[in-house]
Amino acid sequence: MRIVRPGELTDREIEVWRELRIKSGAPANPFMEPEFTRAVAEVRPGSRVAVWCEGDEPVGFFPYERGPFGIGRAIGFGVSDSQGAVLRPGLRPAARAVLRACGLAVWGFDNLEDGQPVFEGAAVESFASPVINVGEGYAAYEAQLRLRSPKFLRTTLAKERKLGRRSDEEVRFVFDERDPAALRTLMEWKSAQYRRTGRGDRFAKEWISALVRRLHQQRAPGCSGVLSVLYLGDRPIAAHFGLRSRSVLACWFPSYDPEFAKFSPGLVLHLRMAQGAAAAGITLLDLGRGAAEYKDSLKTGELRVHEGTVVRPGVRAALHWVRREPPRRVVGFVRERPALAARGRAALNGLARLRGNR
Repeated sequence: MRIVRPGELTDREIEVWRELRIKSGAPANPFMEPEFTRAVAEVRPGSRVAVWCEGDEPVGFFPYERGPFGIGRAIGFGVSDSQGAVLRPGLRPAARAVLRACGLAVWGFDNLEDGQPVFEGAAVESFASPVINVGEGYAAYEAQLRLRSPKFLRTTLAKERKLGRRSDEEVRFVFDERDPAALRTLMEWKSAQYRRTGRGDRFAKEWISALVRRLHQQRAPGCSGVLSVLYLGDRPIAAHFGLRSRSVLACWFPSYDPEFAKFSPGLVLHLRMAQGAAAAGITLLDLGRGAAEYKDSLKTGELRVHEGTVVRPGVRAALHWVRREPPRRVVGFVRERPALAARGRAALNGLARLRGNR
């Protein structure tokens, strides 16, 4: 095994990485492609890739970030929605041996891809990641919605029509908007939404903002940024930024203009995204982990992702466990109790309102 910076991967290694992803049979999630790892490396200097070789031929890859004191985490941890190693079938190194070779005391993950036998034993929680299958076309998907979520579909389409009657302006949708101004608008909406709901503003972290801007410009077979925008005339009223491969659109950052909230522009946007994705040859939209009513209404199925930490025995790992594990267990305790979780969200929203009134 050798350890390299993502930018040092050879053309042959990139080619093999892509081939292994295809052979794995897993959904072609763009977060698992080499282009995503390379983009993260541009804004996260601790990014590395462990490369397994047999002779001169690469047979496996493990992207990760290395922090101080050997504390490691999945590449893009905190924003990446699919994580893990990319290995030749049958290659199954011991998880602790991988950490030792990478100089890591721990390796944390929060969206480990299903079917990762090297690391799944370290998972302490699993989550549903709802998906929309449009492999048979948008018309077939809408027909499913009429059966599964008839009220949701009827109400959303009615709100779209009302939105069109609100003014003389046309409601239009752009699946792949290249205007950077539209991306800035989305990021501003999303930051305001984070603050409004009492949550940490991801875009206040420069590395995340820089990564999103970089990915918006990126065009690669396995990982391209896609900005989808719902317009009223020339005015954006809802937008979403995600990543696509040939067959998967990974949904990531959706938001909308609160002025139009009564028309549910975010829901209208998601229907148009499903339609646009199907027209672009995409077969699966991955909505990402996390419970949400709109996801339950839109989904046709679910994938599974996992959260946990691989630990090598030692002082550094023990200190990390003491610092991280108790808070994580508290979060898990609250998450498993819907009434308690609802009170927590209400408290966050109340705090956000108080901050806004100061």
